[in-house]
Amino acid sequence: MPLAGLDLDELKFLQNLRHDLHAHPELGFEEVRTSDIVASLLSEVGLEVHRGLGRTGIVGTLRVGNDPRTIGLRADMDALAMPEVAERPYKSRFPGKMHACGHDGHTTLLLGAARHLARTRNFSGTAHFIFQPAEEGRGGARKMVEDGLFDLFPCDAVYGLHNMPGLATDEMAVVAGPQLASSDSWLVTFKGVGTHGAKPHLGKDPITASGHFLSSLQTIVGRVIDPLQPAVVSACSIQAGDPNALNVIPDHVQIGGTARAYSAHVRDQLETEIGRLAKGVAAMFGIEVSYEFRRRIPPVVNNAEIAARARKAAQAVCREKVVTDFPPSTAGDDFAFFANAAPGAYVWLGNGPAVDGALHHNTAYDFNDDAIPTGVSFWVTLVEQELAV
Repeated sequence: MPLAGLDLDELKFLQNLRHDLHAHPELGFEEVRTSDIVASLLSEVGLEVHRGLGRTGIVGTLRVGNDPRTIGLRADMDALAMPEVAERPYKSRFPGKMHACGHDGHTTLLLGAARHLARTRNFSGTAHFIFQPAEEGRGGARKMVEDGLFDLFPCDAVYGLHNMPGLATDEMAVVAGPQLASSDSWLVTFKGVGTHGAKPHLGKDPITASGHFLSSLQTIVGRVIDPLQPAVVSACSIQAGDPNALNVIPDHVQIGGTARAYSAHVRDQLETEIGRLAKGVAAMFGIEVSYEFRRRIPPVVNNAEIAARARKAAQAVCREKVVTDFPPSTAGDDFAFFANAAPGAYVWLGNGPAVDGALHHNTAYDFNDDAIPTGVSFWVTLVEQELAV
């Protein structure tokens, strides 16, 4: 359903804005230019602007009337540390940085909604437009919460939106329950006694021990975790020895990876079991081991009531094109810190076919401008619905 206030001039403005943001990507906590643009555009249409939460975070507040109801809408602003290979007029101007997850689009959608709502003011209550830095693994949401986001700007509910390749640009997915997995890192270091590769009996070989650890790692998911509870444990880094010294058994092997789960219980199990396995292997080979489990991002689990409200708004915009049985993703999003502080829901907006590099974190990725009308309409409809006059 096209938004009445999103005429061709406004749509062109938003497209140009999105292209400008795409051409000038900034990494987490470095979004100075982006934040300046956001703050300027919010102030220009009369919103109260608060800067500095989460270093480069922005909160724009629009109050209409004296109704005490409040709503929070979140967009992430940061880019990824990776090269953009696709040629387009607005290709990243900064080598090694690109908007490969569509945060340039998310920022544009929320700015478009704020501009429209500031003009029409067809609601009663307070809308907080939350522009978050550093979603891509640098802890921006946690930092905003620690800096007092919800103390300064209490919200009855908070909503997040992310683009999704594979859904049409006039399609959305809204589902209660788990949406994204917890995202935690783990590090295991085996310490043996290095020796000549031809005389392994004189040392204690951490490489052989690490092989046993790696081959047993998937038994955690396969034989410890409830088969009805999704979980992922992946080893993603191994550091050991020197390829220029292939007759030397090293002292140390360091293995690192990621662990994902949709529930707090399974998350706890993964932490315990990776450590138990590492210590058991170390004991078997008579070597030392150190273990660290770094809890980074909790799972995103949609509140059923808040998700129902988001689904109602999506259905008003997309009609029958709202998917209600969309599977959760094993990716993570620190929107979880917002949804743990206030009742929350995280929704998916179609980005078109998942082909020719149209995949998150792909070097050819681009947010689809055709999704702008749907995304802006959803945000506007949600605010007018939840803060109805």
